[in-house]
Amino acid sequence: MVQAVPSVSVTYARTGASTSANELGMRPMQEAAYEKRGEQYLLIKSPPASGKSRALMFIALDKLAHQGCKQAIIVVPERSIGASFHDEPLSRHGFWADWTVTPKWNLCNAPGAENGGKVNAVEAFLGSEDQILVCTHATFRFAVDRLGVEAFDDRLIAVDEFHHVSANPDNKLGLHLGAFIARDRVHIVAMTGSYFRGDADAVLAPEDEAKFDTVTYTYYQQLNGYEYLKQLDIGYFFYAGPYADSLLKVLDPSEKTIVHIPSVNSRESTKDKIREVEHIIEELGDWQGTDPATGFQLVKTPDGRILRIADLVEDDPAKRDRVSAALKDPSQKANRDHVDIIIALGMAKEGFDWIWCEHALTVGYRSSLTEIVQIIGRATRDAPGKLRARFTNLIAEPDAAEDTVIEAVNDTLKAIAASLLMEQVLAPRFEFKPKTPASGPVDGFDYGEGGYDPNGTNIGFNEETGQFQIEIKGLVGPKSKEAQRICQQDLNEVIASFVQDKVALEKGLFDGAHAGGETLSEELTQVRMGKIVKDKYPELSPDDQEAVRQHAVAALNLTQRAKAEINPGGEASSNGNTAFVDGVRKILVDVRELDIDLIDRINPFGEAYAILAKTMSEESLKQVAAVIGAKRVNLTIEEARVLATRALQFKQERRRLPSITSPDAWERRMAEGVAYLQRLQAEAKRG
Repeated sequence: MVQAVPSVSVTYARTGASTSANELGMRPMQEAAYEKRGEQYLLIKSPPASGKSRALMFIALDKLAHQGCKQAIIVVPERSIGASFHDEPLSRHGFWADWTVTPKWNLCNAPGAENGGKVNAVEAFLGSEDQILVCTHATFRFAVDRLGVEAFDDRLIAVDEFHHVSANPDNKLGLHLGAFIARDRVHIVAMTGSYFRGDADAVLAPEDEAKFDTVTYTYYQQLNGYEYLKQLDIGYFFYAGPYADSLLKVLDPSEKTIVHIPSVNSRESTKDKIREVEHIIEELGDWQGTDPATGFQLVKTPDGRILRIADLVEDDPAKRDRVSAALKDPSQKANRDHVDIIIALGMAKEGFDWIWCEHALTVGYRSSLTEIVQIIGRATRDAPGKLRARFTNLIAEPDAAEDTVIEAVNDTLKAIAASLLMEQVLAPRFEFKPKTPASGPVDGFDYGEGGYDPNGTNIGFNEETGQFQIEIKGLVGPKSKEAQRICQQDLNEVIASFVQDKVALEKGLFDGAHAGGETLSEELTQVRMGKIVKDKYPELSPDDQEAVRQHAVAALNLTQRAKAEINPGGEASSNGNTAFVDGVRKILVDVRELDIDLIDRINPFGEAYAILAKTMSEESLKQVAAVIGAKRVNLTIEEARVLATRALQFKQERRRLPSITSPDAWERRMAEGVAYLQRLQAEAKRG
């Protein structure tokens, strides 16, 4: 069997910490969130399966009992997620109260339209003595439209899957939340497992986001603290011809798998989703009929095993609902053998809980990075005997003969962007500090065999918090509160914007020195990343924008270098749980001293290209490079202006302007930027 080449493979320590509870029945993330229960506006950023729903129960009960909130309204994106907020006997595990929702106030279970009877129910609830209501985002939007924000005064509004909110004026839920914050008469708890939106819009306006206190629990903390799951692989695999013919090259029938088939509008789709499911079943073995109790398809494999396959693509609502109900059957939650493979299209993503899932296999590029994070989250649950989990994105190779070759290239780039971002999300957190004569060791951090070196650059690691502390010579520190917040909490947001930037991706992958091209690393790390930070945070001072840029580049490039040390050539290694830490520390062995100029000279996409070259056929790789090369623009006015700004900094440091004949390629590039602008000015005067 041919296996997909992992683009990232991360191994964890299995400390058991993230699944162990304190005397109140709280796991570490829930305890961290509960410590901030007194905040009026609280944002919880935490991965799938870390216990956000229960964390909210603890906080909401305290707000109702001790903080003057009359009622709590829990808002979820879709009806199925309402099940996460069913009754919970919290007192059985040490808490002082139980979570109880009167059945008529869980509107996710109620029949009828979101904007009809359910809005009437919200109005009735607001006038009642009951304390907890659960409804969908849609019901809540319609209720606020009809009743106004003032009707919700003195209440807690908890928004699950908060990445659905956007500061874009077209996003109704975002507008409502902005109005609630402006009125300042409600408490808000927001929860998300995605860390960033998949599109370019901010979740909240900067002035609103600044009012939130944030609890961040990282993927590293979550997975490192599991009891069973040890390794997570993420990769993309290219295929030619119909995808079903290549499926078994990456699908192992012995692994519990969710297969997400492509959208009917995508180029990977055959436009006949029912036939696609039939084809997958035929590839897996001989159909033996349908289980009358669950509706699962029974398939006999060549080695004699009977696979139980749940088909959620089925168009017949009665059949699909029976299968869906069987998957949610609480009595089967602990039964590993209940189902083997789930085939889905729009279902089994956000909020879907199947702890036994070992492989999330997605065909075709998905609409956003957020969706990919949610799909990967289906496989990252901890379960007895589950040592390894993986995500595979199966993507059609670009075909030069097709009209859709540009679209195919774009999908390829998006898959790489998703992989790069997931590497960042899965890595430990970075805290960067400027190296100064006053620098010293910090309690809780392990600085390696030799301990802290006052005369050198140091990399410390705190295993409990999953956090690096890295000294970098020449690093600009953030001055304002907002810049400090971004550097501490939102670097992944900056990196998400960067890796999704088509110009950066195309230049970095196919025109960098590693691919025989001419793009210099500094054009990406300084010019392109600088532009992205400036556009994303225009309210920051130039010095703070530079601080954010440097921190984001350092986080991305150190992760890429560490990955190269762990998985040379993109091959998943069997290194121990300290592999990533060792990989980061080995960078110091190679360079002796970390300085920001050195980090700026690393191409962030060099390692991604090495994996792409190994995964894609040589012919397709050339085709992609040719498509990108055909639309190459040497220099834009905007890039020239950034180069000229860098040239002025160069002059301040060296007391001379960059030389167009310098042996240093980056100095020549800055001089070209200055010359380009001078040429334009001269032409403008002549014209």
